[in-house]
Amino acid sequence: MGYLFLSLAIVGEVVATSFLKVTSGPDARWWQYAVVVVGYVFAFAMLSQSLGRGVPLGIAYAVWAGIGVVLVALISWLVFHEPLTLLQLGGIVLVIGGVTMLELGGRHEAAT
Repeated sequence: MGYLFLSLAIVGEVVATSFLKVTSGPDARWWQYAVVVVGYVFAFAMLSQSLGRGVPLGIAYAVWAGIGVVLVALISWLVFHEPLTLLQLGGIVLVIGGVTMLELGGRHEAAT
């Protein structure tokens, strides 16, 4: 259940961060700012719920930050048409690999 809350935290953070780009333009509307605030408050509340249900802090933060970075980079490429170079794609692969190693290592430690 903790990882469900962590997934919701990631979604909230990614939505809020993506809307930061929207609010940076000259045509920003009041409700877009509200999405940013509500998204971040929701993300931290869900992260807290995740930690309260036993997800270790180091693992939760690594997964939250890593997956968030990857998703925001992909959204900025797809939605905002920002460039995504081969070097950046390599970085995304390394972030995913690092988060996976942290997660697998944390589970291995708990099992022994």
